[in-house]
Amino acid sequence: MSSEMDHLKTIEQRLLWLSHWMIHHANHVRPKVDGIKVGGHQASSASLVSIMTALYFSALRPEDRVAVKPHASPVFHAMQYLMGHQTRERMENFRGYGGVQSYPSRTKDVDDVDFSTGSVGLGVAITSFASLVQDYVQAKSWGADIPLGRMIALVGDAELDEGNVYECLQEGWKNDLRNTWWVIDYNRQSLDGIVREGLFQRVEKIFDAFGWDVVRIKYGRLQRAAFEEPGGQTLKAWIDACPNQLYAALTFMGGAVWRARLMDALGDQGDVTALIDRRSDDELAELMENLGGNCVHTMAETFRAVDHDRPVCFLAYTIKGWGTPIAGHKDNHGGLMNKAQMAEWQAHMGVAEGAEWDRWATVEDPDALRAFLADVPFFAEGTRRHADRPIPVPAIATRAEPEMSTQAGFGRILDDISKTETELAARIVTMSPDVTGTTSLGPWVNRRKLFARKAQTDTFISEKIPSTAKWEFTPEGQHIELGIAEMNLFLLLGAAGLSHLLNGRRLLPIGTVYDPFVARGLDALNYACYQDARFMVVGTPSGVTLAPEGGAHQSIGSPLIGMTQDGLAAFEPGFVDELAIIMGWGFAHMQRDGELTPDPRTSLADAAGGSVYLRLTTNPLEQPGRRSSADFEQGVVDGAYWMREPGPNCELVIAYQGAVANEAIAAAGRLGQRHRDIGVLAVTSADRLHAGWSAAQRARRQGERRATSHAERLFARLPPHCRVVTVIDGHPTTLSWLGGVGGHRTIPLGVERFGQTGTIGDLYRHFGLDAEAIVAAATGALQLPAEIAAVAGR
Repeated sequence: MSSEMDHLKTIEQRLLWLSHWMIHHANHVRPKVDGIKVGGHQASSASLVSIMTALYFSALRPEDRVAVKPHASPVFHAMQYLMGHQTRERMENFRGYGGVQSYPSRTKDVDDVDFSTGSVGLGVAITSFASLVQDYVQAKSWGADIPLGRMIALVGDAELDEGNVYECLQEGWKNDLRNTWWVIDYNRQSLDGIVREGLFQRVEKIFDAFGWDVVRIKYGRLQRAAFEEPGGQTLKAWIDACPNQLYAALTFMGGAVWRARLMDALGDQGDVTALIDRRSDDELAELMENLGGNCVHTMAETFRAVDHDRPVCFLAYTIKGWGTPIAGHKDNHGGLMNKAQMAEWQAHMGVAEGAEWDRWATVEDPDALRAFLADVPFFAEGTRRHADRPIPVPAIATRAEPEMSTQAGFGRILDDISKTETELAARIVTMSPDVTGTTSLGPWVNRRKLFARKAQTDTFISEKIPSTAKWEFTPEGQHIELGIAEMNLFLLLGAAGLSHLLNGRRLLPIGTVYDPFVARGLDALNYACYQDARFMVVGTPSGVTLAPEGGAHQSIGSPLIGMTQDGLAAFEPGFVDELAIIMGWGFAHMQRDGELTPDPRTSLADAAGGSVYLRLTTNPLEQPGRRSSADFEQGVVDGAYWMREPGPNCELVIAYQGAVANEAIAAAGRLGQRHRDIGVLAVTSADRLHAGWSAAQRARRQGERRATSHAERLFARLPPHCRVVTVIDGHPTTLSWLGGVGGHRTIPLGVERFGQTGTIGDLYRHFGLDAEAIVAAATGALQLPAEIAAVAGR
């Protein structure tokens, strides 16, 4: 045991040095290009170094997963460097192009990062959902053999200000959360100041209320030993009563000031005075800074003592900047040691000049340490990124009614899948924030049931009360019902969308949410996409088409969210046959993991795969006849197809997306009586059309002269004088760029203001989305005098 503890202490000091030198090198040694501070959070790294050492080199096993506090990224990279899993070149280029990232990233770092962090608080919450997903997978016959790991978050105490941290606690309680550890780095300092007194009491009460075990780790080994000495309890009482700000300030000022302040506060009390006098200034400072979270021995013992699978919150008291000259200073969050401080600290750490990057510098017996590291369980199996084969996606049949909405069509398609015994049906898991029934998931849930680790009967069924919802909970269930918290939805989608990499078993997650409330969870959606999690999110109902619900339930900017979110292919089909094609393509797209090389047909890197966003509505549209040509299906996937082919002398194109299909088609019919060769372009994905167009232009600039996008091929057939009217139940910017593809004058119609209640007709007239408004816009564009056009063109 003592040998292990000695090695842990050596590793702790190595990580402390390497992490701080990496930051110092980036800010004070590497040539500056931009003339601005590079940064790197030395103090935040120092406060967590003992905890990370005990965790990774003693407590963890390969099946465990960790979300590292964003500002402790340098310690994580230093740890990988010590293990030989990171290069010196990347370390020297910390926060530089191609170097190790500012915050741990699954997709940007070469390190074995379990969860990306950096959007503060989200890396904390996703661990509880990853544990839930792990339980979900293990409950299935095809996942019963996976080992259960602990999902661990290393949490900065200031992260506890983030609301999503508390939103997820209730979901954990409802789902019998287990195998989850949160280790709070309780250094009591945030970016702007000192954490309020008594926070730990509130934290403990909150976690206790949701069924977590709370372990307070306040005193290190030196302090606990001192408390056993005569006068030790008096010193302990003073430490417990000392305000956070004063403790931090005294830490920064050092041993002599500690001595003066303690003697002034305690007076000459015999035993406690002798306790203080027996220690030099340096020894006294070491004692007072030996809080539990800065004591690698205490942390290792504490982790080892947990022998159950209940969720645990470790409240580890630490010193921000521990072990460095900037320890305790209230400005140290973004502060850095200057060159003089670093030189003095380097001598203190015993690192010879020129040996700053030496992994074994200051190690008395490198061979013994290397042998110890080779046997550390967490690293024993090498990379911990798993994989799973793609799930076959059979053709998805369409059973559309003569009139049907895309939301109803979505429910019908899932219901049809639920009746099959395919592997696709088995691997789909649905989830929704308390809008399961109103987003058309009801038939799927009735057939495939809800997930719970322990079976729960539906009282309405057992009491023989008629209900359309058969809410039966079972370990075999394939729907996870959430409370009204969209952040939780996207965090769960993110965790489920990483299952093939974390658990070695692929899931095909589908989440439904009212489209206007996508924005509520946007930070978590972006976070999930940044990790390259794979899922399908269905925003429905959408737009002012949800007329009677009023402006609070009518989305405007969500199409632009779909267009601008990296890693997310956004679609807005108008008809159910389009939706079926998109969903089939989407299930395959969620599983792709190929090269980023663009497809010359579309200029899109489809082989790389990604997640999918569907914007659907409740407005039933008259469905077109059977359409099954290869060109039609390809156009739907690529983003657009000609609903009505433009003629050779086309004067006008009406391009629409989504629910306004009827209005666009009707307007074209009226205009066709007076104008020739009118075309109607059905846009199924402004996102993919625009992305392909941008990619083609970029490729041509790089020398690929023949690169052509789908949008360019569509517009190449239009004469220069042709006008384009775009219309969407959403922000007009979504489609307004289409005129730029071929240089055609464009009149964009859409919604730019909050709506109100009324009928669909009322609101379409109000916002100028009805057929009459489209005709008026087109007529005005066609009649625009040449001189006005010239002025407008300038």
